[in-house]
Parts: sequence; C-alpha cells; structure tokens
Amino acid sequence: MTEHPLPTVIQGGMGIAVSSWQLAREVSLAGELGVVSGTALDAVLARTLQDGDPGGHYRRALAHFPNQAVAQRIIDKFYLPDGRQGAPYRPHDTITINPKQAIAELCVAGNFAEVWLAKEGHDGLVGINFLEKVQMATPTGALGAVLAGVDYVLMGAGIPREIPQLLRDLAAGRPGGVHVDVDGGEAVWSSADPTAILGQPMEPVEPPRFLAIISVHSLANFLNRDEKIKPFGFVVEGPIAGGHSAPPRGRMSLDEKGDPIYADRDMADLAKMAAVGSPFWLAGAYATPELVQQAKEAGAEGVQCGTIFALAKESGMRDDLREQMVARLGTGELDVRNDPRASPTGFPFKIAQVPGTLSDPEVYEARPRLCDLSYLRVPYQRENGSIGYRCASEPVDAYLKKGGKIEDTVGRKCLCNCLITNIGLGQERKDGYREVPGITLGQDLTGAQRLLELHPDGWTGRQAVDFLLGKS
Repeated sequence: MTEHPLPTVIQGGMGIAVSSWQLAREVSLAGELGVVSGTALDAVLARTLQDGDPGGHYRRALAHFPNQAVAQRIIDKFYLPDGRQGAPYRPHDTITINPKQAIAELCVAGNFAEVWLAKEGHDGLVGINFLEKVQMATPTGALGAVLAGVDYVLMGAGIPREIPQLLRDLAAGRPGGVHVDVDGGEAVWSSADPTAILGQPMEPVEPPRFLAIISVHSLANFLNRDEKIKPFGFVVEGPIAGGHSAPPRGRMSLDEKGDPIYADRDMADLAKMAAVGSPFWLAGAYATPELVQQAKEAGAEGVQCGTIFALAKESGMRDDLREQMVARLGTGELDVRNDPRASPTGFPFKIAQVPGTLSDPEVYEARPRLCDLSYLRVPYQRENGSIGYRCASEPVDAYLKKGGKIEDTVGRKCLCNCLITNIGLGQERKDGYREVPGITLGQDLTGAQRLLELHPDGWTGRQAVDFLLGKS
C-alpha cells in the first residue's frame, strides 16, 4: 500500500452501492478515504451487466481480473448488449455457508470490480465496508477486494474479531474464512480459497488495514487484548448514524415515535477511547467542520460521515430519489426514523419517511413478502441436524415452517430488495410488479442542510469533503 497519512474524513459505506465506486473515487481523489459498500456486489455486477453495462465500466474492470476465464464466464452468462428489453433480471444463486463455485466467482469478481473502479487511475486511499450480519458473503467479498488492492476494510454491527486474520490469510494467498452463526446449532466455518478462484497460487500482497465499527469503548478494549483479533483502528459510531445500529443495552424502551431510546451507557466514553491507543474516527452526527475539529480535540483522527455523501451527486442513489430527498431536506420535511422492527437482523435500522417508499404503511402492506436476494437470511439447524436458511422478512408461512417465530416477522421489511431498488436495479417481475425503494439515512441532517445552503443545486463528493475540512 502506498504510504498515506491517516485520513481526516472517511466516507461511509452505505446501502447497496449507494457508496458507489464513482463516489468513493471522488472522495479518494480529494485526498480522503473513499469507501465502497461491499454488500450484494454480486447482484450489482450481474444486474448491471444485464442492463447493458452502461459506459462499459464493469467489463473494463473485469478485463483486469486475474483469472480471465472466470471473468468471461460471468460476461457470457449475464451481459446483454441491448439490455433486458423489459424482461425481469435473471436470478443468480444465493450465498450459502459453502457457496457453489459460480456464486463464489461472481462475489469475488463483483467486489474486485467495485474496488478496482474506485482505484482506477490514481493512488489515493479506497476502502470497502462489509456488514457483520452478512457473514456468509464476507470471505469471497474480502478476497475480491484484496485482489483489487483495497487499502482499508471496515465492518460493524457486531463483533468482527475474525476479520484481521481473514485479511492476513487472503493477502498471503491462503484460504481464509469466518465462523458463521447458526440458529440452534454450533457456528460453522465458511471460507474462500484464492487458488480455487484464480486457478493458480496467488502472489502475496500487503493486507489492508482493518477498522472495526463499534459503539462503545469497551469493545475496543476487548478487540485490542489479543494481537490476532486486534484491528488497526476503530470507527466509533453513535446511535443516530444511518443504516443498522446497535440496540440499546439492557431492556429496550421506545419514544413517542416508536424509536429506541438510548442512554449514556450506550455512548462511548471518548476519553477512555483515546486511552485505548489505537487510531479512531467518530461517526453519527459529526458532519460539520466544527464537529470535525471537536472530534480531533477529543483524540480522534477525524470523522466518518454518511448522509452528506449519500446525497452527493456521485452517490449510487437513483437521481429521482436523491432529488426528492434534497427537496424534502430544503423544505424541512425530511424525517428519518430508527425503526426497531424494519430489519430482519433484529437490529434497529434507519428509514427515511418518504411517500411512495417502503416507509409508507400502505406501500409496505401492498408489497408481497418475497425474499429472492437473501443476503440477510440466517442459517438454522433443522431437527435432523442439517442446515437450512430463513429470513424474518420472507413469506410468513415459509418462515414458520422453518421453525421461525411469528412475532419475529411483524413489521419486518425486505431490505435487500428495497436497497437494490434505491440504485435503479430493482426487480421487475413478469406479473408487472416492480420493487419499491426504501431509503436509509442518518438521523442528524445538520451537515446536509448547511451543504444545501452552500450548494442549492446539490453538491459533489469533493464539495462535501471541502465543507468538512473547512475549505468551503
């Protein structure tokens, strides 16, 4: 890795490809850490190819994939020069603990392509963000990112203690993996083998730096106690940051809107965080230049911000949705709830309250419960000892047949399908049904409101960086 100073600004890894390669590249070119979202990049690659690969970007990236036979198989299977012409997207195999070779190749290639495009033509810093709750996709995703030369890997919403060793193994060309939790049974090993994907031994590379996303300082102390699980540093994320957040510690209570109530014990002690001795960044309501300075005075290297970048022009969010968000921001109508029921993971999830999206009760009730992308489904042990997969957002009858509890299905939203719809890759079914979006943002909109005052027609990723660094 080219030696760089530690970044002051980390652009958050958001949604499915909302933190697009275009956005990450723009932030990286501005001298800070641009981050691509590592969620569902196999689907992003497969569906973009079926839409004709506008601009030829993914095919350009695949031309640099180290196993061209793999790249060609993917292109042959999914690329449609004239697009789908109204046909539904072709399904691809879902991730399992031990994925089929074809889906392993697609996951590795999808993550490789996204990072490669973000890094194309410059030597700035690029990171990738994975979700601890999407365990089965982590080994193949990490392998693809490592092959593309990713500089940083970030992961949160859990205790990512196995990721440092995973990255060391993959960077050395060895098989690397993680233990996948199994409901009702013992955790099972899931791995990726560089030689199996590349068709030959891999040349060792420098492992990327790992940043664990945490909510309390005690987790930093836990992870730092053992060199094997110790990350390079931490992102300390408050409960109003976008996407998933850790639930309140102890018994959950809700406010008048139905959002979880957080107390002082749910917040990191920054003095104790600084005493840990590792680099750290603050996230969740740190999106103004004054708060960047405040973070640094507290001992942090800087901040991680999401919302101001999700609304930037290079983000992967559909233009019409981003324009709608910015318009509602300008009129003061943009409201973001921390819904304790939305995510099938059981973690609270931020949902922007926007008519016509999955936050609208009528839209939610009208949507058939479908689970065809399945990134948030979890393995469970059947009575006969074998492993099955279920998701609290799938059809209720199917979930109950798999041993799930009815109370776990109430209010659950299909985040996989709505998040991929946010970037214009939502499924269009033969019966005419079209998937609806569901937008996640952080609950603190102060930085975005101030940026809108500076840039009434919208802003770029670089302008967001300049704003945070006090250059506006």
